Amino acid sequence: MRVAMREFFAARGVLEVETPLVVGAPVTDVHLQSATVDLGDGVRRWLATSPEYAMKRLLAAGSGDVWQECRVVRAGAERGRHHNPEFTLVEWYRLGFDMVAMAGEAAALVDALLVAAGASPRGIEFLTYRDALLRHAGVDPLEDEAARLREAVAGAGLPAAALAAASRDDLLDLLVATRVGPALGADRLCALTHYPASQAALARLDPQDRRVALRFELYGGGLELANGFEELGDAREQAARFDADNARRHALGRETLPVDARLLAALTAGLPACAGVAVGFDRVAMLAGGARAIDEVLAFPVEHA
Repeated sequence: MRVAMREFFAARGVLEVETPLVVGAPVTDVHLQSATVDLGDGVRRWLATSPEYAMKRLLAAGSGDVWQECRVVRAGAERGRHHNPEFTLVEWYRLGFDMVAMAGEAAALVDALLVAAGASPRGIEFLTYRDALLRHAGVDPLEDEAARLREAVAGAGLPAAALAAASRDDLLDLLVATRVGPALGADRLCALTHYPASQAALARLDPQDRRVALRFELYGGGLELANGFEELGDAREQAARFDADNARRHALGRETLPVDARLLAALTAGLPACAGVAVGFDRVAMLAGGARAIDEVLAFPVEHA
């Protein structure tokens, strides 16, 4: 599979790069937790949850299209049937690509890896986040109030107190995890597009409908395989999103975190128009081999590392 991956990017003229695992600033995303690392010099550092920030600094410096395969670490609750705290990402960025082109190329890579592993290619279909929630959960993620979403997730096993305290986005995430995601990608890979603006992360908002972001996730066999953006290049908007993340962290009683000033400086200098995506290599291996748990494709899951 790795030979096929390198051939895939070489054929497209995408430069392979390497960025640090140990970084000077964590992600502020309230749904992610960065593991800290002590190098003995009195400076607090973190293990990268993704190479995204560093790769965007390369893009702003004029690297052109870039890709890498790397190990990343996510702390907190990142352990389960589909999660190991340490895993492999394949991440890349393409200048001039929009969300649809990026999703198509992500599906093409997954198909190339499936074929290399002796499995059949899947192809791709597109479905908006809104249409998927209407179809599989019976709710409108752009219009329905939180009370309606709570009704829809009432049978998901969430304790009553947690359900009452859950934000609108928490409820949507739960619906995607329990009702929508498992129904996607049974035959073809499914690109779930146009996430709500409140879940934009590092994606641009859609200029045609600012209620949604130019963000997609790729599903295969009910499993999330990739997350991609038409990338936000506005440093002020990105700083505001970091501040909003920390405000949400404070409201939840969690630690507020330093923002990545180097990323903001790179955006200020100028990020070329581009799109990017991160593919979970281990999950593609699961899809290729019909594995039901990530431990089946890892030589050393965290308990045996």
